[in-house]
Amino acid sequence: MTIRTHFISRSQRCAAWLTLPTGQGPHPTILLVHGGGATHEMILDQYERWFSQAGFAVLAFDFRHLGESEGEPRQLMDLRRYFEDIDAALDFIKSHDDLDATRVALWGTSFGASHVVATAARRRDIAAAIVQCPILRGRAPALRSGLGHLLRFTGPILSDLLRGALGLARRYVPIVGRPGELAFVNRPGAWEGWHSVMPPGYAFDSRVQASAAISMLFYDAASQAKQVQCPLLVCVSDKEDLMDPDIAARVARDAPRGVARHYPADHFDVYHSPLVGRIVADQIAFLAEHLLPRQ
Repeated sequence: MTIRTHFISRSQRCAAWLTLPTGQGPHPTILLVHGGGATHEMILDQYERWFSQAGFAVLAFDFRHLGESEGEPRQLMDLRRYFEDIDAALDFIKSHDDLDATRVALWGTSFGASHVVATAARRRDIAAAIVQCPILRGRAPALRSGLGHLLRFTGPILSDLLRGALGLARRYVPIVGRPGELAFVNRPGAWEGWHSVMPPGYAFDSRVQASAAISMLFYDAASQAKQVQCPLLVCVSDKEDLMDPDIAARVARDAPRGVARHYPADHFDVYHSPLVGRIVADQIAFLAEHLLPRQ
């Protein structure tokens, strides 16, 4: 059963969802970290169900400024706030009697994989980490569409910075669009793939403040892999179109306890049958090895 709850991050409320397995706690716990701009409603429920059935507690949440969490202005993507929210979620786990703070795994998908690698690199209280369809360099999706596409953001970025300085309404750009459209991600199939993880009728706010591109361009979680001391499973999508999949494979090699599993997937195949069952089974086996007591 999934329980609606919340935790506080820098005096603001983060909406959270806690799913407990059967049996008596405290339980090993998986913290789910979603991708850029995505919310809990976008297919995280299937992972809550599968991981809890395997004996793990699962905590999911919406970052501040997104989804059901507090934070103004809306649709703000800010790396400092992301890490504050992840740390607040880990503090929530430590404070909960049903959750075992000594057996916590991070799980990140898409751009959330960057935050998982960066968090595991700076903390020593993480028992294991998993990333799937990982985007480990913030500039990768934009660069895949070419330098010209990237340069088109110059005007919106400057406009957003000026508006912010003057206290005016911010300048937004779409997170995802079709090929040729001005959006952070506009690769072929991205629009359809993004919407494939939304429930019917879900009103997703596909905007982000244009100036968020600045910090994202210089965000390189892949470079931190050598500092990740916990076991790290990298689920590599060999047909990845938003980032060179060799970057993901190299992160697994650079991490002292890293391991790569390869799948014939593009960025969105990992969420759907037939591959999702195979990928989750591998993830559960990895989690059981590192979080569950040996028989």
